[in-house]
Amino acid sequence: MGLLDGKCTIVTGAGSGMGRATALLFAKEGARVLAADISGNEEKIAKQAGPNAIPFRVDVSKEDQVAAMIRKAVEEFGRIDALCNVVGIGLYAKVADMPLETFDKVIAVNLRSVYLGMKHVIPVMVKQGGGSIVNWSSVGGLNASTRGTVAYASSKAGIIAATKVAAIDYGAAGIRANAICPGFVLTEGLGKEAAELYPDQALFQKAPLGRSGEPEEIAQVAAFLASDRASYVSGAIIPVDGGWSARLA
Repeated sequence: MGLLDGKCTIVTGAGSGMGRATALLFAKEGARVLAADISGNEEKIAKQAGPNAIPFRVDVSKEDQVAAMIRKAVEEFGRIDALCNVVGIGLYAKVADMPLETFDKVIAVNLRSVYLGMKHVIPVMVKQGGGSIVNWSSVGGLNASTRGTVAYASSKAGIIAATKVAAIDYGAAGIRANAICPGFVLTEGLGKEAAELYPDQALFQKAPLGRSGEPEEIAQVAAFLASDRASYVSGAIIPVDGGWSARLA
């Protein structure tokens, strides 16, 4: 028996990294999964996940496409028990050096996508009597960095705030909203870029566990939050970072 048997779920960013790990783990744990991505890899990931997964191509910064994604999941599954907003990008420059269009792009992909996903899934969850929203923030939303993260940190901090608001606004409707704050996770995206910025691994080893994370380790936390075992967990902001954010210095 799987942790998510019978759950109907959506995972954005399913084409790579933590999104891919989450889609595959959810399917393994018995969930039906709409694997959503913009890259085209969603087709391959849905096949890997098995017969209970379907692909969907989406630009999560566009409201009409997010609304279509939610409609597709309802059409295919009849309900949506969990939405995992995983998509995220990082484009870096110091505050005075970042072009406005770069800042806006990061906010659109990282933060607006979370807002749009919640906006369109919440009415479905209210109607069916509840559900779970799992948003991907970051340790970068908890603390600042000297590496030009103004747009990234702003977007990830915004996700934390939006998650708390959703938990408060819709708790009475049976909807739980929580945010995961991954640390340095070696993926094709941000984790790989961080590894190139810190080739000596010193930053990764700053975590008390002494290493970077694996995408599957983040997916395991998401699976718990999407499951009935987390029935009293809402409004939680959970660092999954090997203890990194607990350090004073």
